[in-house]
Amino acid sequence: MSHELDTVFAALADPTRRAILTMLLEDDMAVTDVAEPFEMSLAAISKHLMILTRAGLIAQEKRGRVKWCKLQPDAMRATSVWMQGFGQFEPVHLDAFERFLATELSEPET
Repeated sequence: MSHELDTVFAALADPTRRAILTMLLEDDMAVTDVAEPFEMSLAAISKHLMILTRAGLIAQEKRGRVKWCKLQPDAMRATSVWMQGFGQFEPVHLDAFERFLATELSEPET
């Protein structure tokens, strides 16, 4: 599972790839439509799509002459489960902790 997590997190590390995933939340898109809002070559977008495909986050299929991209949300299930494990901890209240330290450090030791 570690390799799968590494691959997904590496794919999500890039803002262009995250933007592509957000676009694909709406519907399947042709590769040329995915590339349209970005100021980069179609070859560069194709590399991003390849990384997302390898991570299992999207699927690509050819329909006639057009290559389409489709979101594969189940690929994030293991990542989501892993991240939820960190939700069991209470959030640290830094203001309260700072007040506690100030009180402890200001009292003379006996």
